[in-house]
Amino acid sequence: MARYIGPRTRISRRFGQCIYGEDKYFERKKYHSVQHFGGPRRRSKRSEYFVQLMEKQKTKYIYGILEKQFFKLFINAARKKGVTGELLLQSCERRLDNIVFRLNFAPTRPSARQLVSHKHIIVNDEIVNIPSFKLSPGDKIGINKNSINHPLILKSIDNNKDLVEWLIFDEKNMYGTFKQLPKRSQIPENIKEQLIVELYSK
Repeated sequence: MARYIGPRTRISRRFGQCIYGEDKYFERKKYHSVQHFGGPRRRSKRSEYFVQLMEKQKTKYIYGILEKQFFKLFINAARKKGVTGELLLQSCERRLDNIVFRLNFAPTRPSARQLVSHKHIIVNDEIVNIPSFKLSPGDKIGINKNSINHPLILKSIDNNKDLVEWLIFDEKNMYGTFKQLPKRSQIPENIKEQLIVELYSK
């Protein structure tokens, strides 16, 4: 399956939350005429499998990861010592496109992925154009000298969103440092990772 490039609000409404960040269209509810649909519909009881599947799909959409990549992350997390769900989310957070988003170099993860692909981002003074590139504690993430005045980057930094605790941003020199692997409590995403572990463990 190819990466989703359709309407983001539709996906957010499917999961009941703004998974791509702020969305001014999310609250604009579309209503259906009762006479066309025969009255309000009864919502059937959701199975355990359905709830687990939806949580996995939501997480994939949030981080922009395809099924094969996501399953590989789970397998690697399951082989390590520790809480599998937390290790899985740490692997997602370590991706370069996610770090670029967290450092406020881009307003969304899709736009962060594009910045990386177009060689606007450097890691330890080397250009890296692989969005899934895994960072390690101590790595420094900056902007290519030819892209310092990129309007998307400047506008995103000016929005001054809160920075997560495990990243450091040097505004004067325009680079960030990956300080440490995040604990689960330091990952702000509304994800029930245990449901994903249960789904893949069947």
